[in-house]
Amino acid sequence: MTETAEPVVIHTDGGCRPNPGPGGWGAVLRHRGHVREMFGGEPGDTSNNRMELTAPIMALEALTRPMTVHIHTDSTYVRSGITKWVLGWERNGWLTSAKQPVKNVDLWKRLQAACAVHRVEWFWVKGHSGVADNELADVLATRGMEQAIARL
Repeated sequence: MTETAEPVVIHTDGGCRPNPGPGGWGAVLRHRGHVREMFGGEPGDTSNNRMELTAPIMALEALTRPMTVHIHTDSTYVRSGITKWVLGWERNGWLTSAKQPVKNVDLWKRLQAACAVHRVEWFWVKGHSGVADNELADVLATRGMEQAIARL
């Protein structure tokens, strides 16, 4: 894997109103003084968790070569899922420890594939705590949600 020493720093967020309902996701990517803002949304019934998962997927898939990446999320579901739970789910045929199908398995598989291309470290950040890029990711997710609602 060819990669740069300086990581791409990504902040992500996602949400729905109501949950489930139309949703949006946002991501802020920073690398060597460059900033890229991304957002999108789903006008149909989606969930907060699906939007929280979509944001890092879209950010990682936007990278054009293997990189060292630091992803900051305010979703413990996403961070714990990708760093702790996903390998067990995969080993158990995408069933939880209670033998129930894993929710959002399509997105977990896609996130795993996106992570496999890069060297990714995950960080949890408290939402709405004044971290500038987390706040911006929230604004972008809201923009994506509003555009999705406008398409209804």
